[in-house]
Amino acid sequence: MSAKELVFAQLMGLIPRHEFNTCVKRYGGNHRLRHFSCRDQFLCMAFAQLTFRESLRDIETCLRSLEPKLYRAGFRSRVSRSTLADANRLRDWRIYHDLAQGLIAEARTMYAKQPLGFELSHTAYALDATTIDLCLSLFPWAPSMRSKAAVRLHTLLDLRGNIPAFIRISTGKMHEVRVLDELPVERGAFYVMDKAYIDFKRLYRMHLQAAFFVTRHKKDHVFTRRESQPVDRATGVRSDQTIRFTGTQSITDYPAPLRRVSFYDTERNRTLVFITNNFELTPLCIAQLYRKRWQVELFFKWIKQHLRITAFYGNSDNAVRTQIWIAVAVYVLVAILRHRLGSQLSMADVLQVLSVNAFEKTPINTLLSQISRAFPETCDPKQLRLFDL
Repeated sequence: MSAKELVFAQLMGLIPRHEFNTCVKRYGGNHRLRHFSCRDQFLCMAFAQLTFRESLRDIETCLRSLEPKLYRAGFRSRVSRSTLADANRLRDWRIYHDLAQGLIAEARTMYAKQPLGFELSHTAYALDATTIDLCLSLFPWAPSMRSKAAVRLHTLLDLRGNIPAFIRISTGKMHEVRVLDELPVERGAFYVMDKAYIDFKRLYRMHLQAAFFVTRHKKDHVFTRRESQPVDRATGVRSDQTIRFTGTQSITDYPAPLRRVSFYDTERNRTLVFITNNFELTPLCIAQLYRKRWQVELFFKWIKQHLRITAFYGNSDNAVRTQIWIAVAVYVLVAILRHRLGSQLSMADVLQVLSVNAFEKTPINTLLSQISRAFPETCDPKQLRLFDL
């Protein structure tokens, strides 16, 4: 990456210009605009995400203080909070949805061969949702309860690289299980989910599409055991059974046999019971696969801590969706950058380095390589380090 370019411009340069323009043209984003194009809007919002700006006024103040550098960063219009607010409210959020989907496809290709930590040649996804609480008086279009509002992010996370393959933004009233009706089902892939997604009619539809699911077994499920396989109890596996539901409704909704795996977790001193429609993987692999579901929880925690998605710059539905999709695009851009540079730093470390050096003229690979040399190992071993206490 060129030393003559600003760090922010180097990061934004990872976005294919033709693909961005195609997304804008598809929804008429720049129709009849004389200034402050969709690219200017995206750059402003990406800057806000990258540096965690608190408000539109904060964005305007910071960018105007850097005005001599804005042209080299890619901006072509003067930044005004009122113009940015109108753009977030009026310009179609699907522009940034499509842009993020293109970046996601590129990132998933990069991380497709990343190991999971156990033997599995199939694609594996973790499905879950997180809720962002809002004020009902400011966001009346997103009711959740009688006196509350919320938006919910239903996310399908590719466990190889922790890249979100599918995101559905809904109001808090939408139940999590309904997202299974919209989920893109991939033949031969594994979908790991918790008990909230147990709906046997929908799971059987996934089974008919030749996809596999792994979820927890509920205690109130009535079933009969058809067969038991020998297990190695030293691995933690307690049983591996073939079952069929016998409940009036469950046998109608899911008439095929299922696999029931019992696993003892020594760390938490409890027994976990899983059900799946896959009969080929080892029972230990089923337990390890479900354990990977925690990655989607960590993803939610990461984006809430390091990106601006729990507080919004606008109150309209369009503004909220625009901000969330640009946040997702920034997350995926950082993941693409990290992979291209072969950096061993965490996503959080890369983001922090970019945030404090956004308008410096330094190659990003130089910035990231300096981190490993920040604390040399030749220090006096008797000297205590700050924060080691």
